[in-house]
Amino acid sequence: MIQLSPSAANEIRRLKSKQHPNVLFRLAVKPGGCSGWYYDMSFEQGLQVGDDPEGSASSGDAALVPSQRNERIFECYDIQIVIDAESLKYVNELTVDYSEDLMGGGFRFYNPISNATCGCGNSFSTTQ
Repeated sequence: MIQLSPSAANEIRRLKSKQHPNVLFRLAVKPGGCSGWYYDMSFEQGLQVGDDPEGSASSGDAALVPSQRNERIFECYDIQIVIDAESLKYVNELTVDYSEDLMGGGFRFYNPISNATCGCGNSFSTTQ
């Protein structure tokens, strides 16, 4: 399960409002960064239930679904979070927060499986 703090949810909503209306919020873990893995957040066009991934869309206001079958959707504060199967191994019980300081705003990640994090806060390592 993924958790968003209220401030993270508000910031994601703010960023999402600047996107195309039918976008999904994607959270992924990718190899790289200072500590071996880093968090990647993005918005992507979602498919509607019944849409053909090849491009022929269905009619109606159906719920959005991810574009790949091996993904899961979590919902927190009415925000759908799409996570691919590979990233799920690294984000169980992850909490995402957002805070602002004198240097600007940024997302903070609190991951119980990480054993080290980089000073930037976006890169981590695990014993897995």
